[in-house]
Amino acid sequence: MKKIVADAKAGLDDGHGVSLNKVLGVRDLTALGIAAVIGAGIFSTVGKACFDGGPGVIFLFMICAVACAFSALCYAEFASRIPMSGSAYTYSYAAFGEIIAWIIGWDLVMEYAVGNITVAISWSGNLTSFLHNIGLHIPDFLSQSFFEVKNANTQYLEKIAAHDTAGAADFLSLHNVWINAPHIGGVPFILNLPALAITVFITYLVYIGIKESRRASNLMVLFKLLVVAAVIAVGFYYVNPANWVPFLPNKFGGVMKGVSAVFFAYIGFDAISTTAEECKNPQRDLPKGMFYSLIICTILYILVALVLTGMVNYSKLNTSDFLANAFNARGLNIFGGIIALSAVVATSSVLLVFQIGQPRIWMSMSRDGLLPPRFSKLHPKYHTPSFATIITGLVVGIPSLFLDSAIVTDLCSIGTLFAFVLVCGGILILPRTEKNSGKFRVPYVNGKYIIPLILTLTIIFIQIQFPGFFKNFFGLIDAGQPNLSKIEVLRERIPYFAFCLLVIGITISGFIKNYSLIPVLGLISCFYLMTELGTTNWLRFIIWLIIGMVIYFTYSRKNSKLGKETN
Repeated sequence: MKKIVADAKAGLDDGHGVSLNKVLGVRDLTALGIAAVIGAGIFSTVGKACFDGGPGVIFLFMICAVACAFSALCYAEFASRIPMSGSAYTYSYAAFGEIIAWIIGWDLVMEYAVGNITVAISWSGNLTSFLHNIGLHIPDFLSQSFFEVKNANTQYLEKIAAHDTAGAADFLSLHNVWINAPHIGGVPFILNLPALAITVFITYLVYIGIKESRRASNLMVLFKLLVVAAVIAVGFYYVNPANWVPFLPNKFGGVMKGVSAVFFAYIGFDAISTTAEECKNPQRDLPKGMFYSLIICTILYILVALVLTGMVNYSKLNTSDFLANAFNARGLNIFGGIIALSAVVATSSVLLVFQIGQPRIWMSMSRDGLLPPRFSKLHPKYHTPSFATIITGLVVGIPSLFLDSAIVTDLCSIGTLFAFVLVCGGILILPRTEKNSGKFRVPYVNGKYIIPLILTLTIIFIQIQFPGFFKNFFGLIDAGQPNLSKIEVLRERIPYFAFCLLVIGITISGFIKNYSLIPVLGLISCFYLMTELGTTNWLRFIIWLIIGMVIYFTYSRKNSKLGKETN
């Protein structure tokens, strides 16, 4: 860690005398945080979360905000101690060493690059909707992703076979796209060209400089904040309190169904830590930027959720244009066009921030020898990681042509939560070795007795409120689906059993080592949200990590600068 900090103070370049431009202040960082957070989530995934949880989805926003706040405190301390690009990768390198750092660096590709595939696809849908409102139309087979249409067609045929015409109607439009698209060799020609186009444009903007990116981000943030404020102000006037009853129509289980969607809506506040080397005063400004953006976005999310579920019944929000539809239902059709335009701008800003973040993570990994040297080379004129930026554009743009956004949304969420878990765990280690450096510290509260107390009270609460829960849980019985075999139930509960082992282990370890309470709560809350993403997503995540380890042992370990110094 001392070497990392010394390098930061000395000022790093790419070996050719070119270094990053230090131009970002608190306002810019806060704007970047808001740009990343308020985007695809509020305009594309929140509607489904409201449909599952009803008005009570605001509790899920609060839960995710608390989990993110714990993580933000840990990110802020790391950013203060290690003011370098790389975000969780660099922090894990300092706390855990090279191999864990590689795992988290590979994992962060899921948050930034894979997450941006979802955002690019969402942007395409928003653009198509906006153009439709003004009388323009992009052919459906050129504005949809291949696998999204293919999967929808499969579900349509299954619904028809089951004589579920109402359910089939939800997939009819995409079924028609599959049938009517031009065919090449018997395969429908379906590509999401707008998603590729916006990725190319944003990549170019990031390529030519951080100043240009900052200016564009600030303008986009100002516009979408004005629109969100208007949505809240006008929407509250049309709220019918009767729509908030019942507040938890599907109980707490329904609320937690929206974990992936709601947490995806929060992803991004940590992205500003990747710009540490482009900050004027990273040790002071990065923590402030994280907290300000997280607080502002949480308040806006809760207000928007209350407005949405108050204007129309929650059951009508499971649509792609849920925000515009809520206003159309009240006769405010003009808002449909404004919201569609705002969605285009908002998702553009998310793309911008994540396209800034991913190249800088690869740049940091390249500096350590874990990726080829070209990834850390800076453009002599623009002072940006040019090669890494181009590769990021390709990694995002090409898959966005054909991938299903639902799959990449879940992968992005589980990858981000894993990063948060490691950052919180890293803080538990650092205080023992580094006590005097840096300016920001996570407030220390001894969790020796508090953590066991919280665990005990939680068990008592669950036993009182949900009698028989533990008997069914450990007995592998699914009360909601009694026909499932024990093997099927076990497969779905493996993440929860892993969570139980983690909680028990960290409670015992915390009692012995006097762990700080806040990092522990951050680690536990983020890991719990990971369990809610399902076994299938865990399996995909593990496969992704295995691929990463193959790359590490075949290239990175042999070329590691740390390994060469040790040898």
